[in-house]
Amino acid sequence: MALPAELILKYNQAVPRYTSYPTVPHWENNLNAQSWEVLVKQAFQLVGKNEGITLYIHLPFCEALCTYCGCNKRITKNHDRELPYLDAVLREWSHYLTLFDDVPKIAGIHLGGGTPTFVSPENLNLFLSKILDSASVLPRAEFSFEGHPNNTTFEHLAELKKLGFNRVSYGIQDFDSKVQTAIHRIQPFEKVKEATENARTIGYSSINFDLIYGLPHQTLDTLAASIERIQELKPERIAFYSYAHLPSAFPAQRGFELHLPKEQEKRALYELGKEKLIEMGYEEVGMDHFALGDDPLCAAKRSGNLHRNFMGYTTSPSEMLIGLGASSISDIGLGFAQNEKNIESYQSLSYLSQLPIVRGHVQTEEDQINRKLIMDLICRGKAEIPELIWQKIPQENKQVLAHMKEENLVYHSGNRISISSEGMAVVRNICAQFDLRMSATKSQKANFSKAI
Repeated sequence: MALPAELILKYNQAVPRYTSYPTVPHWENNLNAQSWEVLVKQAFQLVGKNEGITLYIHLPFCEALCTYCGCNKRITKNHDRELPYLDAVLREWSHYLTLFDDVPKIAGIHLGGGTPTFVSPENLNLFLSKILDSASVLPRAEFSFEGHPNNTTFEHLAELKKLGFNRVSYGIQDFDSKVQTAIHRIQPFEKVKEATENARTIGYSSINFDLIYGLPHQTLDTLAASIERIQELKPERIAFYSYAHLPSAFPAQRGFELHLPKEQEKRALYELGKEKLIEMGYEEVGMDHFALGDDPLCAAKRSGNLHRNFMGYTTSPSEMLIGLGASSISDIGLGFAQNEKNIESYQSLSYLSQLPIVRGHVQTEEDQINRKLIMDLICRGKAEIPELIWQKIPQENKQVLAHMKEENLVYHSGNRISISSEGMAVVRNICAQFDLRMSATKSQKANFSKAI
């Protein structure tokens, strides 16, 4: 059932997406490179040595600016930038290796960006081979990368497949030419089809398409037409993201502000997209994510083993995520850390005898309890509320939860809470009521996109 118009207006507030808890703006920044190294050693002993490590590697270069994009990127056509940057990432990884008292096991690798396929197949092979040669790979490791359909060549796909990559995610966003022109992301359907068929020919086990709703000039008709084109290719997974409008942080977004759909129009776009995807055989895994019924994400949701991290929903149980590259974020359970964002500064720091950490957060026991509650809500749609957390929730937040119960968005009895099918539309708002870090600050809303 679609969310009523009055609730769309009521809950279209700026709240976190909860890829972590606490969210980055609420970190205490109470560690430095040296104290981070101590935490990494502890986390490796606790979980990394047995469960393995997942690596997120940020490759920030793009040849052209997509004006909707909120990622950390560098626009350039100078491919001479590739090797110096990759060398810096290898130096960072070499420093991490000195912190482990055993050969690390790799549970997964994800290449994000930017545009990872900006880097040539040959350079990717040389770079990744050095990382893999320094570690062992777990039997069920999942290697994935983000590809631009326009420049993900057959050679890119073949070289990465040889290295163990089995999943690729293509940034589609929308197939409508007017929308593509507005967001400066011109990619004909034929290029997407070619990139998809190449991946399947080479033997990739899973293909994901990223779509965005709420883009300039999108209408119900144009979105329906885009999803019909997707039906021809039937990727295993769909990430159906809400466009995050933050022009103060990303000035290029100001160019199309007058053509963005209003709140109710934007929600209608999502409802239409969801309806059509379900008709095509996809299941709603969680916030923004859909997958075919036999996909491991759906199985993980049904079994209660779905996880969420900075890369989105995942089936990987690895609790130790190491981020490599400019702006990358690491999550090791005991704390978080983020690298220097500026590429030149990052490369310079990589020559020093310390990691390029610029901010971070050491998890308290309360943080870890609060995190489990929020992740249970966002991954399983239900949770038990620890008394420690309930006692500290502000009264105004409890009143919001009471109203949500009256509006049939949540079911709340005793210490148990679950989210209704209608309530999943405002799952970010529901989680925010339990966010003790956000409740403690008054300036949080400027840091987040709106929920709807």
